[in-house]
Amino acid sequence: MKRFFSILIAALSAATAAFASGEGQQSSGSRSGAPAAITVEVFDRGTDGGKTDPTNNAWTQWIKAKVLKDENIQVTFVPVNRWNEEQDIVTRMAAQNAPDLCYTYSMDNVRNWGLQGGVYDLAPYVDTHLQDMKEMMGEDPAIPGQNLIWHSKDVDTGALYGISNKYMYTASHNTFIRKDWLDKLGLPEPKTTQEFYNTMVAFKNNAAKLGVDRVIPFIMSADVRWQVYNIFLSFMPANLSPRERWVNTVAERQLMVPGVKEALAFLNKMYIEGLIDPDFPLYNDDTAPSNVIKSGIVGAFQHNWDQPYRQNLQIQAELEKNIPGAKFIPIDPFTNSAGLTPKRGSPAAGGLIFFIPKASKNPEAALRYANWISRYENYHFLQFGNEGINHTKVNGVEIPLAATGQWIQNSGVNVDYTMSINGYVTPSRTFGQVLSASYPGIPPDEVTAAYRISSLNAKVEPYVSATILSLASVRQVLVDKEKTLCVTLICAKPGEFDRVWDAGIKDWLGSGAQAVIDEQKAKYR
Repeated sequence: MKRFFSILIAALSAATAAFASGEGQQSSGSRSGAPAAITVEVFDRGTDGGKTDPTNNAWTQWIKAKVLKDENIQVTFVPVNRWNEEQDIVTRMAAQNAPDLCYTYSMDNVRNWGLQGGVYDLAPYVDTHLQDMKEMMGEDPAIPGQNLIWHSKDVDTGALYGISNKYMYTASHNTFIRKDWLDKLGLPEPKTTQEFYNTMVAFKNNAAKLGVDRVIPFIMSADVRWQVYNIFLSFMPANLSPRERWVNTVAERQLMVPGVKEALAFLNKMYIEGLIDPDFPLYNDDTAPSNVIKSGIVGAFQHNWDQPYRQNLQIQAELEKNIPGAKFIPIDPFTNSAGLTPKRGSPAAGGLIFFIPKASKNPEAALRYANWISRYENYHFLQFGNEGINHTKVNGVEIPLAATGQWIQNSGVNVDYTMSINGYVTPSRTFGQVLSASYPGIPPDEVTAAYRISSLNAKVEPYVSATILSLASVRQVLVDKEKTLCVTLICAKPGEFDRVWDAGIKDWLGSGAQAVIDEQKAKYR
C-alpha cells in the first residue's frame, strides 16, 4: 500500500512539473500540431420542456468548432446530473475519472481536494494562462483593490484551488403567492410574518371559494435550507454579527445560527396545522413541486427570485394554461426583530466554482479553455446567440428571445457552458431592459418588481476564504444529517419539537459540526 501511494504521489508530482513547465504535447496543447483533447463537465438537467442533450446540441457544436479553430483544443463534454452534482463529482474524484475541467457548488470540497493533492493550485497560472478571465472578472466588490478571480484564495496559504464564477445579479430569493386567490378572498398582500400565516390559514379553509378540490397553502422540497431561506433570515436577530453568523454556519448549513431553531419551530407549527404540503419530504428536487404548483392547488412558495418565470420550468405559463387567470406575484412579508425584511444578497463571486483535477491529462489545455470561454466574443454569443433565434434588436439593444429546438438554452443565460460568468453582460443602462425581456410571456414590470423585491434589504452573507481542515472528512455526513433533521423537525408531532431538536443537535455537533465551529472561531478574519 505504501508503495502504491509513493508511485501515485510521484506520478502527480511529475504531472504537476510537466504542467508548470509546459512539457509534453498533451500537457501543452500547442496551437499548432496535433490538437489537445480535453473533457469538460456540463450539467445534465434532463430533456423536459424541450431541453436538448447537454453534450450534443447547437451550442456544443459551436463551442467545439470555435475552440478547435482558436486554441487547437478538442472538447468532449461529460454530463453530470445537476441535482446530484456534488455526490457525482465526489465519486468521480475518488475514482480519478473526473473531467479535465470540472465545476461544482461546493468550495469546501474543492479546498479539501486541494489539501489532499487532488486538484491543482491555480494561483501560479492566473497571470500566465487566465489573463482574459482576470480582465472579465474585474475588481472584487467585497475586497477593494483585489481582482475577483482571487476571491476564493485561501487566506492562510494563498492557494487558489478553485475559481468562483462572476455573478451579475444582486437578487436571490423571493416569496410568491397566488394573487387571484387573494382577490377571491378579498385579502391584501401579506406584509408581516403573522399576516402570511393568517393568509395560509385562509387559503386552507376556503378551497370551495378558490375553486379547487383541495389546497396546499405552502409547498417546498426536502432541501429546507434553500427553499425557505427568507424565513430563516427573518428569525435571525437583526443585530447578529458577521462573526457569529459565519462561525456558526457549518458547510453552508445554519442550524447553530441564532434564530434558526425558532424558524423551524414556526414551520413545524405550519406543518401540524396542515399549511405545508405533507409530501414535501419526498421532493428531492424541483420537478415534483413544480408540477404540483402548475396544477393550480398551491397558494405560496419560496425559491429563486425568478422561479415562476424561468423558461426551463414554465411554472407561470403552464399554471395559466391550466387555470385561466391564475397568477403568482412576489411578496415581502417576513420581518425580523428590526421590522425589516432581510434577504440573501448574491455576491459578485457566484456559487459555481471551476477547478482542474490532478488526474487531468491536459491541465494546461483545460486552463486555456477556461480562459477562452471568458473572452467576450465567446461568452457573449453563448448568452445572446443568433439574431432572430435567440435575440432581437430594439434600438440597438439585444433583447433575448425564447428559442426552441437545438438552440434552446438548457440553463438560464447558458451558464452551464459559460462557466466563469452567470448573468447577462450588458451596459448598466440597458440591464433592466434586457432582464425584463429574458422571460418571454411575462410582463416586464412583473420581472422588474420581482428583482426589486428580492434585492430589498438584501445583504451578502459573511465570507472568509479559509480552508477548514476539520470539515474534510465529515462534510457530506453533516450535510445529509442537516437535511434529515430539518425535515424531521418540521414533521415533529405536537409537543415533540424540543426533544427532536435536542437529540438531533447533539448528534450533529458530535458528528463533527462542533469541531468545525471551533476551527472557524480560530480562523475568522
